[in-house]
Amino acid sequence: MKAVLLDHDDQYRVAEIDEPAPGPGEVAIRVAYAGIQWGDTMVRDGHFPVPRPFVPGFEASGRITAVGEGVDPGRVGEPVAALTTAGACAETVLAPAALSLGIGDLSLRTAAGLGWAAPTAYDLINTAARVRPGESVLIHGAAGSVGTLAAQFARLAGAGRIVGVVGSTARADYAAQFGYDQVVLREEFPARLGGGAPFDVILDPVGGATRRAALEQLAPHGRLAVYGNLGTYEPVSADIGDLLMQGKSLISYNSNLLSRTHPERLADSARRALALVADGQVRVDITAEYDLADLATAVQRLAEGATHGKSVLRVA
Repeated sequence: MKAVLLDHDDQYRVAEIDEPAPGPGEVAIRVAYAGIQWGDTMVRDGHFPVPRPFVPGFEASGRITAVGEGVDPGRVGEPVAALTTAGACAETVLAPAALSLGIGDLSLRTAAGLGWAAPTAYDLINTAARVRPGESVLIHGAAGSVGTLAAQFARLAGAGRIVGVVGSTARADYAAQFGYDQVVLREEFPARLGGGAPFDVILDPVGGATRRAALEQLAPHGRLAVYGNLGTYEPVSADIGDLLMQGKSLISYNSNLLSRTHPERLADSARRALALVADGQVRVDITAEYDLADLATAVQRLAEGATHGKSVLRVA
């Protein structure tokens, strides 16, 4: 089968490799589309050490072609969206059966746009930060795949004020389509907020100075939910005593860890997000589609911040 390999020289190449067979609890999926996400940049740049050559790709849509031991044979032929540990940028990928979700009549292209972003955004709003009706929400990375979904989930949860933070005016214009009440540039944060009311919930995938500023922008009983370090791995310290006096919480969310410790929880959130997309309450916006041979370009554009919304790789 055809697959993209990330080789020892950090270059991508399309090659012919053996087709994998599913093991216990796994399914094999004939890939239609692979989602492109931040984890692809981290693997390329060596932040996630993986054996080389490596078949990248952590999210896929397609049809199940075979099942491993313990998986219902009736699932063969089922169209699914799958969360994987690797290998989605290939004609066939293996995925845990528990994280390969039936998509019904949803198109395979749209399903590929859900990826890890959909359950992550759903959980950040509904299970980690637990947004309540009327609360104010600040979302960093507002134009990305998580940010655009999180704004919609926050609105459905009853948030009263939703503000996004982005890195450019073009990304601000794009993010404004997803229900934000205000979108500000990162270089203007927090001054552009004009000393307004602090936020009940802040979502931060950036880190560093952005995270320190976010702690200061929390209202009493506010929750800062962190789920990445897009900008820097610089440590950020928080005084637990100060947080306690204001009832503030610093919460972390790691979907990759959740997939290994409690996959059923991640799958449940993914199904809930998928249902909201399927019935039209939430929109997944795929803004770029690439061929298999163009993965290097797709990952580089994501790393440079030149994309917004969701990018996918067309495999079959």
